[in-house]
Amino acid sequence: MSVIQIVHTADVPLLEAWHRVTDWERHGAQVPLTRTTVATDPPTRLGTRFTARTGLGRVAFDDPMEVVAWRPPADGRPGHCRLVKHGRVVTGWAEIEVRPAPDGRGGSEVRWREELRLRGLPRFLDPLTAAAGRLLFARALAGLLRDAR
Repeated sequence: MSVIQIVHTADVPLLEAWHRVTDWERHGAQVPLTRTTVATDPPTRLGTRFTARTGLGRVAFDDPMEVVAWRPPADGRPGHCRLVKHGRVVTGWAEIEVRPAPDGRGGSEVRWREELRLRGLPRFLDPLTAAAGRLLFARALAGLLRDAR
């Protein structure tokens, strides 16, 4: 499995950053050739399920995920979310943590950790998978925190 870790600081207030990075449909807009659909009714909570579908036409794959830990930021405590991937192609998990920026100026720091595995891909390619994942997810995270609602 490839482990990916990204830390991104943004001039976005804590709650707004949390809402942006846990708005699953917006994730699809940040990843090329991807659309995300949420299968459960809002709001996001423990048990929420959604699928990111990546590809063109019939040449595509689904990345179904489930929220298995959900703690929005409150009372000075960082927000934390854990997702488990239930796909046939992509497996693993992701954790997102949103906390006040360390500089104390009112922004946010988002920590994204993901363990990613592509079925059928030999393990010796894990470093390439991790490098590609870091680039892709860092770009997506920056876009989520940059774009206005």
